[in-house]
Amino acid sequence: MDLSHDRTPPGVSGRAWSINVLNFAARWRLWDGGRRYDPRPGSRGEHVLQDWYGTRDRAGRFYDRQLSDQLTPKMVEFIGRMEMAFIATSDAGGECDCSFRAGTAGFLRVLDERTIAYPEFRGNGVMASLGNILENPHIGIFMVDFTRDLIGLHVNGIAEIVTPAHMQEIDGCLPGPPLQPGRQPVQWVLVRVTEAYIHCSKHIPKLIPQSRVRHWGTDNPRYNGGDYFGAAAQNTSVLEADPVPARTAVAAGLGLSRPDDLPRPPGDPRDGRTVVEYPPTPAVPAGQRAISTPRLG
Repeated sequence: MDLSHDRTPPGVSGRAWSINVLNFAARWRLWDGGRRYDPRPGSRGEHVLQDWYGTRDRAGRFYDRQLSDQLTPKMVEFIGRMEMAFIATSDAGGECDCSFRAGTAGFLRVLDERTIAYPEFRGNGVMASLGNILENPHIGIFMVDFTRDLIGLHVNGIAEIVTPAHMQEIDGCLPGPPLQPGRQPVQWVLVRVTEAYIHCSKHIPKLIPQSRVRHWGTDNPRYNGGDYFGAAAQNTSVLEADPVPARTAVAAGLGLSRPDDLPRPPGDPRDGRTVVEYPPTPAVPAGQRAISTPRLG
């Protein structure tokens, strides 16, 4: 398909036309669900954009020179001295999450040129990364040397969750249990490497490491960040900005337009008459979920 000529229809902006053509090109390339053979590494989406923007030759040189389906000895050495890594996962629907993992050098274990593993320590209990792995085993690990060589390494692969006992069986060189309770892995993630490649150094900042005490596994807000970004305060202010009386919430739950439509105890002076007029409860748009936040006052 020739996408190199400007065929913008009259009255249509060039940007809008380019986006429409690009989307059409992507659908044209992907319509057969991947049955079209392409010897190049990478995703079909990469190939569409490389053809569209004219970077196919440059990308080809990267694939040929920098992309490996296994870890090289230099990659193994690099991983062994890393003290941090960024973990990218997604659930079965493609919703993404990127998380941070850290430890002393060697916490990322290289079992062989096609297998690495990292520990999962006690955290906030959400287990977003592990939950995604249960649904979708594809994983991306990004490691950066910020202090010495200013270079990065991408490792993509297929992940599975294993117990600490099983990890001890498959890694005979694994150190014994640490003295600090928070440093004991709750689970391990075993990753079968499918590709590994460099991240260029030109935009990586140089950082100066400093020693610090790390409070592994703590729930103390002083050490885990507390409400640094103000999410808890914001949620609290939303609840308090428009408090909902209990009878109003109950009436809304029963489909009544006014709290005074609720029955009152015998002898209540307000029984049978309206004291305060309330606007009708707004209807919830289709496809949205009603959230009631009653507050007893």
